[in-house]
Amino acid sequence: MDFQLSDDQRALRSGMRDLLGAVFDRDRMRAAVERGGALDRALWRELGAAGFFALRLPEEDGGVGLGLPEAVLLFEEAGRALLPGPLVATHLAAGRVKGAAEGAAVVTAADGDRPVAHLAEADAVLAGGGPLDGEALRAFVAAARPVRSMDPLTPLHLPPPEPVAGGPGRVAFAPGRVAGPAASAPGRAPAYAGRLRYEAALLSAAEQLGSAARTTEMAVQHARERQQFGAPIGSFQAVKHLCADMLARTEPARAAVYAAAVTGDPLEIAAAELLADEAAVRNARDCLQIHGGMGFTWEADVHLHLKRAWLRAATGLTAAEAEEELAAGLGSAPPRSGSSAAYGPGRSQAGGGA
Repeated sequence: MDFQLSDDQRALRSGMRDLLGAVFDRDRMRAAVERGGALDRALWRELGAAGFFALRLPEEDGGVGLGLPEAVLLFEEAGRALLPGPLVATHLAAGRVKGAAEGAAVVTAADGDRPVAHLAEADAVLAGGGPLDGEALRAFVAAARPVRSMDPLTPLHLPPPEPVAGGPGRVAFAPGRVAGPAASAPGRAPAYAGRLRYEAALLSAAEQLGSAARTTEMAVQHARERQQFGAPIGSFQAVKHLCADMLARTEPARAAVYAAAVTGDPLEIAAAELLADEAAVRNARDCLQIHGGMGFTWEADVHLHLKRAWLRAATGLTAAEAEEELAAGLGSAPPRSGSSAAYGPGRSQAGGGA
């Protein structure tokens, strides 16, 4: 079997990289930082026109008709570019929320008690009870509380804790009141269920992979250009090891993310999420270390990758949840035919002996 990317997949990835280079270069990224992460609706529509959100919708429904492996490639490029916004939620809402596929609507997700990204700008919110819009969305937003975000490109709100009965077909929320089971409020129930939960985790892992690859490139480039003691710092063994470790984290994460996109297996997605989160966070930290004192400055972009990686790792399928999934899967997985466990106690694989 050939697991290399096809020519069409390479062209898709290259086209998305070129598009993001044109519509979201470093100057525009920095402009987004200065305005507090507020979304650029024109950029959102550009993504919609390029098929970013409708990529997996059938062609007869106005989509591109591609699959999860192709979506992973696009989200990897989005992670490289630090593209802001609720990309995963809007992509998964295509076909479910009007305007999401075309980029005309911004859709975010309220996942349990976790902060909600870009809530103030959202046209709909994916919640446990289904998408919120209209009056229900306005009540939800009014009762939510803004909180400080570690990522300057991702404004956050805490969801309201409790639903309060409203008029027919309406939901209101009471801020500051906590009562009843967690699943009773749209803001407290998981945003995704079943297959969508794992697809969201995989697309987030793809963004982490893109960030890990980008910080590796940034570190290597700086190590080649920065001079100390009359030589590039990349010639020093300690710096070489840091760069090598970054690559050694990125490539296994890439293999895991790509494989999980092909199989769609929940356990493989959990493993990919773990590897991608570790690669994104640790690579950003090592990249900052290689940049030295300038890596801590606001003008450098390294800290933006680190903050986004931290934020992604704390949302969606977290490391603790992924580890639990993997542990549960190990206990229920049937033994492989080539393993000693498949032969039962006291039996030899070779079949020899009494």
